[in-house]
This record gives sequence, C-alpha cells and structure tokens, in this order.
Amino acid sequence: MKKPSATKLSVTKSGATRTRLWLLSGVIAATAAVGYAQFTTYSAADVTKTANGKAFVQLFGALHQLYLRPLDDSKLMDGAIKGMIASLDDEFTYYVEAEGNKTDQENLTGEFFGIGIQLTAANADGTGAKVDTVFKNGSAVQGGVQTGDIFLKIGDKDVSTLKLDEVVRLVRGAKGTKVDITFGRGDAPYTVTLERQPVTIVSVEQTILPNNVGYIALNTFYSEKVNEQFSAAVQGMEKKGVKKLILDLRDNGGGLLTSGVFVADQFLQKGPIVSLRDGKGNTQVFDTAKNQPGDYTGQLVVLMNKNSASASEIVAGALQDTKRATIVGETSFGKGVAQTPVELVNGAQVRIVANEWLTPNGRQIQKKGITPDVKVDDNRRPIPLNITGSGATAGAKVTLTVGGKPVSVVADKEGKFNYIAPPVREARSADQGVALVDPAKDAELKAALAQFK
Repeated sequence: MKKPSATKLSVTKSGATRTRLWLLSGVIAATAAVGYAQFTTYSAADVTKTANGKAFVQLFGALHQLYLRPLDDSKLMDGAIKGMIASLDDEFTYYVEAEGNKTDQENLTGEFFGIGIQLTAANADGTGAKVDTVFKNGSAVQGGVQTGDIFLKIGDKDVSTLKLDEVVRLVRGAKGTKVDITFGRGDAPYTVTLERQPVTIVSVEQTILPNNVGYIALNTFYSEKVNEQFSAAVQGMEKKGVKKLILDLRDNGGGLLTSGVFVADQFLQKGPIVSLRDGKGNTQVFDTAKNQPGDYTGQLVVLMNKNSASASEIVAGALQDTKRATIVGETSFGKGVAQTPVELVNGAQVRIVANEWLTPNGRQIQKKGITPDVKVDDNRRPIPLNITGSGATAGAKVTLTVGGKPVSVVADKEGKFNYIAPPVREARSADQGVALVDPAKDAELKAALAQFK
C-alpha cells in the first residue's frame, strides 16, 4: 500500500517550523496543523488496492443494504477513523472530533467568550460540572455565582450528567450573547442570565515569597498567550530584584513545543535546548538558547510532580542537563514524543506521533521521565478517606463519625454502603495570575526554598 508523503520539518534557529508540534500527555497537545492538501498523494482509489480496503467498501455497502435500522454515515465513518487510530495502540496518536477540535482551538488562542469561571467535574465519573473558581472579571461574579455551585441546566437542557467538555461548549458562545444557567447550591437551585464576555486564559500565576523569593507557576503550555505572559512574569521578577526564583511545573501536562523552548530559553544563554528524532533515526537540534537582555540569571529551582509532562519535561530536562537549575519533586510523567496535528476535512483533527525528542545531553525520557535532583513527594492532595461497609438493611441510613462529625450514607439494595470524603480543594485566587501558596502545607515548595543559600 502506498504511504502518504512524509511531512517535512524545516527548522530555523528561532525554532519556527512549517508545522508546529504538540507536546501534551493524554488529552491534548497544541498547534496549527498539517492540512489536507499535503496528503493528496494518497488517493481514495488506493484504499481498494488491498483485500482489507475492498472489504471495508464491501461492508459499508452491505450495512446500507441489509441493516435493520437507519444508518448515520457520519457515525459509521467516525467509528472507522477511531478504529484505524486505535489499531496503532499508541496512546498519544488520537482523534479529536469536530466539536472538541473547535474548543481546543479556542483554548489554543487563549481567548474566547464565556462567563468568567473555571469549571471542574461535579461527579466521581468525570461528568457534570461545578464552579471551581469565580474570577473577579466576568458576568458570573456579577450574577452572584459562587465557588461550588453545580450546573443543573443550560437553557432547557439538563447538563448534570454531560461530559465536562460538553458543558464547557454550551457555556461558551458568541460575544454579547446571553445564556440562562440553572445552578444548584445546597437545596436551593437558582437560575441566572449571564452575558458572554471576552475571557483570556491566564496560564501563569506568580507571587513573592518571604526573603524576596520569586514564585512563578506555569499551568500549561497549551496557549499562544504563554510566551507573552511568562516573559512578563520573569521581567516583573527582575524589576522586583528577585535573585532566587522557583518555577512550578507541577500538573503541567505540556502543549506547544515552541513555548517549551521559549520558557527554557529565559534561563539559558547558549547551547541546544531540545532535539527531534524521526522514524528513520535522523536527529536534528530543534532550537538553541540565545543570550537575551531579559534572561533571568539568578538562582533557580524547578518543581515537578508525576503529572509534569512533555513541554514541562523539555524545560526541566534542558535546565537539568546544563546544571542551570535544581529539580525538586517527583519523577515526571515521561512523555518523550511529539505529535503533528492534521486537520481533517470534516473539521476534526488527528494528532499523530511523528518524532521523539531528546534533552541537550541526548536523553530520551519516554516512559522514564525526568528524575529530580531532590526527591520529595507532592503532598498537596492526600487520598480522601474512603469507608466501605456491608451488612446493613437495604435503604437504611448509616451514620458514621468522621473527624468527630456525624455523616450519613444510605445502604444500597444489597446492604452495602460507601463514604468518600470530598477532596481537599486547593485555594485559587479570584485575581487571575495571582498564586496562592503555603510552604507550611506544601512539602515540595518547602524543599525548594531550602535549596537557596
């Protein structure tokens, strides 16, 4: 079977590429994508040149001729595409349907129209939505929305069991349009009409710790605003006379390769930052550090945990190899591959693993991660108390004493009951870009502070 022509990656000293690369674990990465025209050397006629290709066309026809119920061709083709991707058995090559791709592209630009909140899943299975943070700028705060409010309806649609990304899509919309949302707060649901206003994703949070130690948390590389926001944060630290800086990359799953390079370059003056190796084993330096007037040259500690991945690992790997920073925390996730996103003509996108990346010293960290210089467990999210029991009467109310307080649960039809304590919510500032941290309750942050002399 004839293969599509390979996508060429043209690299310049500035790191510009003809196709941007995604670097994000699990869900999404980031970039503009390869278009349909680049793959037209492989035609639809080529599909029927193999027995399996002919079988696919035969099956499609047989379903239309014989299947008892009406068929949805879009769903059939979506299933075929997903099956093709699944056959690769590669967790980082995946398909994003058109609606999800549209939301991702909004996230990538760093701007959209919404109501000024941050959402999190409301249910244990990841469905539903509740308000995690209400920002000071936005219609939600003006409408009296509070942290912890549960989404019940958007318009007349019940959203209590929808996937979180579906709720997000319903909340967002065109500038100036209004949306009716019914929230649950305790036993008192309420409905409020909110206007969709411009929202800018702020991916950088910062603060000054005692002894003029600077702290910058970078939450994602999945935004075209990252470079601008991070550069401003570093320059702000310089203006405040910061000579000791903590860069927090915990829970940062990655994003744009170019943003990872940009962030590393704020602390390096020369030498390679990251290299790419293709499927034929060809290795090429993607970008090198440049000595810039705004570079931070003081002491540096980087925080990581097991969720730090991809672009976060590129930054940590480059700073560790060059001995520019001390890495504190847990061994990182270990995603050492980069995806090239391909825009499909149906509005969807497929993200294809096209390269592996290497640290300046040639380390390949796929499934290995970056080992910290100082190992410290991330203690910010202790495992919630989980109590499971049996032997109660079906439907009976069982009262447990948790932390000196009574908690009631109801036994199921088999007499089993379960209590899971709500997870501890991390404090977030209503002011976007302002970090709330407490070294007394954060073992990694405390250890980072101890590295400064």
